[in-house]
Amino acid sequence: MKHIISALVLNKPGVLAHVAGMFAARAFNIDSLAVGRTDDPSLSRMTIVVVGDDRVVEQVRKQLAKIVTIVKVQDFVGHDMVARDLMLITVSCPGDKRAEIQALIEMFNAKVVDISPKSVMVEVAGPETKIEAFIDSCRPYGIKNVVRTGTVAMARYGRTQAENQ
Repeated sequence: MKHIISALVLNKPGVLAHVAGMFAARAFNIDSLAVGRTDDPSLSRMTIVVVGDDRVVEQVRKQLAKIVTIVKVQDFVGHDMVARDLMLITVSCPGDKRAEIQALIEMFNAKVVDISPKSVMVEVAGPETKIEAFIDSCRPYGIKNVVRTGTVAMARYGRTQAENQ
């Protein structure tokens, strides 16, 4: 089962290496990892996607919580949340195929961010399934390059949750 784990960490050198080392020491693979500062410059948020059974991932979550530089750990499995990936993809785009590729971009609600005589660079944001579907749709045209951020996620806040914060 896929687990999305959010870790609020101190924004200090070596924290990422410490977390990655903890996963490596337990021979546990990280499917994706995204890290960025929060609104508080002293904190960053790591969003870690791992695949494993609930028991193993629970053990990993507990080990993460023991790391001194980690402030809070949350596993989003079973919680209402929003998860998104971001991708930049460069697709071969000869003149006679531009209209087809533009229609594809519009269907996926994507955005052209760079264009050249022979290719187009597109930004796609959304659930991982949308990113994968866009890649599959672009294969017939020729994919030149792909870069992805990995998943970022945030719990949805309903009225009761917001009142309890």
